[in-house]
Amino acid sequence: MKNKDNFTNLADTEPLKEALTALRHQLHQCPELSNQEVNTASLVAEKLSEWGYQVTTGIGGYGVVGTLKVGDGKRSLGLRADMDALPINERPGKDYISQTPGVMHACGHDGHTTMLLGAAQYLAKTRNFNGTLNLVFQPAEEIGVNSGAERMIAEGLFERFPCDAIFGMHNHPGYPSGNMMFRSGPFMAACDTIIITLYGKGGHAARPHLAADPLVAASSLVGALQTVVSRNIDPMAAAVVTIGSLHSGDAANVIPESARMELSVRSFDNGIRELLQTRIRELAEHHAVGFGVRAEVSVIPGYPVLINHPEETEFARQVAEELLGADKVVAPFPAIAGSEDFAYYLQQRPGCFMRMGNGDSAMLHNASYDFNDANLTVGAAYWARLTERYLAQ
Repeated sequence: MKNKDNFTNLADTEPLKEALTALRHQLHQCPELSNQEVNTASLVAEKLSEWGYQVTTGIGGYGVVGTLKVGDGKRSLGLRADMDALPINERPGKDYISQTPGVMHACGHDGHTTMLLGAAQYLAKTRNFNGTLNLVFQPAEEIGVNSGAERMIAEGLFERFPCDAIFGMHNHPGYPSGNMMFRSGPFMAACDTIIITLYGKGGHAARPHLAADPLVAASSLVGALQTVVSRNIDPMAAAVVTIGSLHSGDAANVIPESARMELSVRSFDNGIRELLQTRIRELAEHHAVGFGVRAEVSVIPGYPVLINHPEETEFARQVAEELLGADKVVAPFPAIAGSEDFAYYLQQRPGCFMRMGNGDSAMLHNASYDFNDANLTVGAAYWARLTERYLAQ
């Protein structure tokens, strides 16, 4: 039964609950890594075809787009879900545990895909909109570089499937299930990887004066790098420099020839992003000289800052408030230091990336994480209502 404004409400998708839960568990049991989403893409394409969508496969790798045109409306809308899993060995405890050793859906992409499929099924039946709906099922979000979003765009996503706006969603552990969170402007961080290799002169551990120890230089550099944010970035701005890896040497009695460090660098502003890269390079090179070694610095650009568009963010927030009630909508939500390749879509088209509470679950990218099935019909109803509102008759 429709609500008074003739748009989807929560009760409309409740009959899909059992089927969506079974589908999500099926996807959870069969996770596939970035650029390996063969079976996931096949299942998505099969479902969309069954419901009457025009289906295009093989975009940006295993990307799938389902298109449904209703009426003569000129507006077009894109909704995106990611499909890939992570190289994590799932901790036992559920009867639908991953059947692929060392791979699991530890970020909820199985849930994201299922929510959008739920909306797809519902909208194909009700057709309560006027325009073109493009459902984008994207591979390789987790890969960090040369991602599915980049490749789908490069292969003509928006030229082949025009979208006046595009929207995406991610679950968020620690907030009540079904609550939704929004922020206009910079929302998620740019993330770059910087590799610093220090080259010295190896030697005998008993004769350090005859060597140039890169490990000592690296150890000192770890501490020095902590000053990049604290002494170079405006205290009112946000940035992160994390040294996640330091490797050097193989034996206690040998001074190694080199030491290698890997950094994760995050920021919310392009100017700060450039400044961080410059200062890290300068600090590493000059620090190395002080220890008699040489530094090579390599920057691997990651995803850009995700910047939500104000008008589309406000629209998405209004839809959530209509569907869930104002008490279940948080806006503005704090910026998030994680990164997301949905940022590339927002560089090309106006839109919004939002979060949905996943309840008291384990954190993302954790071996005990699981998507909250209570979100499945809520997410499906939200996508359906947003479509109906954006492509109103």
